[in-house]
Amino acid sequence: MKKTVNSLKRSDGERRMAVLRLELDYELATLYEAMVENDEEKKQECKRKLERLRQEFMRLQL
Repeated sequence: MKKTVNSLKRSDGERRMAVLRLELDYELATLYEAMVENDEEKKQECKRKLERLRQEFMRLQL
C-alpha cells in the first residue's frame, strides 16, 4: 500500500514540475518584456511570482 501511495505522489509531483517549468518560462518571458518596456511595477510583480515558483520547485525536488 505504501509503495502505491508513494508512486502516486511521485507521478503527481512530476506532473506539477512540468507545469512549473512552463510557468517559469512564461514569467521569465514576461519579465523580459517588462525590462524592455522599463516597467518597474511589472518587473517587481514578475520577480515575486518567480520567487514563489522557485520555492515550490525546490520543495518538489526534495
